[in-house]
Amino acid sequence: MTEAVKAPMVRADRVHKNFGALEVLKGVSLEVEHGKVLCLVGPSGSGKSTFLRCINHLEQVNAGRLYVDGDLVGYRERNGKLYELHPKEAARQRRDIGMVFQHFNLFPHRTVLENVIEAPTQVRGIRKADAVKRAEELLDRVGLGAKRNAYPAQLSGGQQQRVAIARALAMDPKLMLFDEPTSALDPELVGEVLTVMRELANDGMTMIVVTHEMGFAREVADELVFMDGGVVVESGPPRDVLSNPKEERTKAFLSRLL
Repeated sequence: MTEAVKAPMVRADRVHKNFGALEVLKGVSLEVEHGKVLCLVGPSGSGKSTFLRCINHLEQVNAGRLYVDGDLVGYRERNGKLYELHPKEAARQRRDIGMVFQHFNLFPHRTVLENVIEAPTQVRGIRKADAVKRAEELLDRVGLGAKRNAYPAQLSGGQQQRVAIARALAMDPKLMLFDEPTSALDPELVGEVLTVMRELANDGMTMIVVTHEMGFAREVADELVFMDGGVVVESGPPRDVLSNPKEERTKAFLSRLL
């Protein structure tokens, strides 16, 4: 018997997104296989962050389809028509997708440990003792075990972002989305966050990363996608795209960065 072919972890099929008259995504199609890292690069306003938010249905798509692990995101399809899922069902889908934002979004009035156990206990219904044990393991993993009782205001930006990564991992996601996770950090703090992300990639976590860190993309990504004007302009192995871009728009963008 032949083994069933595994669906890609993420499949986007001609995804469109408008904000009023503004068309932000103009038919984006791409795939990310299980255990792979895809980096999305491109100028501000090219649609990268919007696309990321569509993957976990924080934004609704206007046309096209998005699938995570073979499941249609945000909608049910019947007779070729899409019906939006009830918010509770959409939230249930979202539990399996971790997201780390540019700004850390930690609860300021809760300790580091309390921030990390909040979603597992409230959303997944995990026993507090089990959630605490897992949170302590994750905080050790991101190098912040000693800060479990600190409050966000007592941490540097890099430390807060590492807590945000631990918080996302506490839900045991099958996919991690990173939306420019280092762009709000002072340059000397960027490395500590990228180190954690490198380790995640080495452990086989499927990741889509919107980033301007080309060194990270070159070293860690399996595929680099350059977006501009709401479309995928060019994609391929990072070293190929960065060293020998084929499209003029890619060349112009990279010449300003590299």
